[in-house]
Amino acid sequence: MGGLRLRILRLWILSVAFVQLGCGSLALSTVNVLARFGSYDVERDLAYGPDPHQRLDVYRPRSADAAKAPVVVFFYGGKWSNGDKGDYVFAAQALTAQGFVAVVPDYRKFPQVQFPDFVRDGARVVAWAREQADTFGGDPSALFVMGHSAGAHIAAMLTLDPSYLRAVGGGPEWLSGMIGLAGPYDFNARREDLRPIFAASPVEATQPLAFATRDPGVPFLLLHGDADRTVFKKNTVNLAAAITSAGGRVRTRYYPETDHTQLIAALSIPLRGRSSVLADLTAFIRGPTASPTSR
Repeated sequence: MGGLRLRILRLWILSVAFVQLGCGSLALSTVNVLARFGSYDVERDLAYGPDPHQRLDVYRPRSADAAKAPVVVFFYGGKWSNGDKGDYVFAAQALTAQGFVAVVPDYRKFPQVQFPDFVRDGARVVAWAREQADTFGGDPSALFVMGHSAGAHIAAMLTLDPSYLRAVGGGPEWLSGMIGLAGPYDFNARREDLRPIFAASPVEATQPLAFATRDPGVPFLLLHGDADRTVFKKNTVNLAAAITSAGGRVRTRYYPETDHTQLIAALSIPLRGRSSVLADLTAFIRGPTASPTSR
């Protein structure tokens, strides 16, 4: 037992690299090893479409009260061109530790596809999760979309532009809430590095902010780090203001001295005590119909 404890301690120390080095492969592998000590079951590489990238993993808590658990679909970031669902075991473990079922999909990315195909993949994931929720002990009437960075953009588009979920037989009424971590909601889609990803669509069609002109009937929790220089805080500030003006429900939380990577890293086991990120999103999922606040 002493040897095992020593290994865990070493992994805990190494995981500080997650913040120091960003989401590098060493840092991700370290926090994901720690996450495998969690009390959950996982089914991997379930197909929600014909493409090899249209696969997802489902994590469910082992606790006796896991039946009819809220279901959280988590979309990872990576500038719509990078990332792998296997890198986010730590995020899934964080959700299952709170008693939630976590669905973590891969999706097609640039250069294989352009916008809006990755959002369309997101809609297919939501439809799959809703249809299969009972199979995994989840509650299809408590379905949330959540994302970090580019993944938060996907989650916001699914919530604000009803055309995506309508195309798969549903609508925003399927959703109990949207959780965005450092999402690009109001950005320059014609910026040189982004133009190839979004060039096939009008600029307005790419922006979640452009669709925040009416209350979607879905509550939002928007989280951002004050020190984020990858996706600037104005994205969250502007979207929250637009949702409020449209009569929607939105909560915002801004974290001092927290950058883009540190915000998602706060879900990892060794870093949860440094931030209230997990506690904030857990409170939102457990009580999404609370009075709208912006703070």
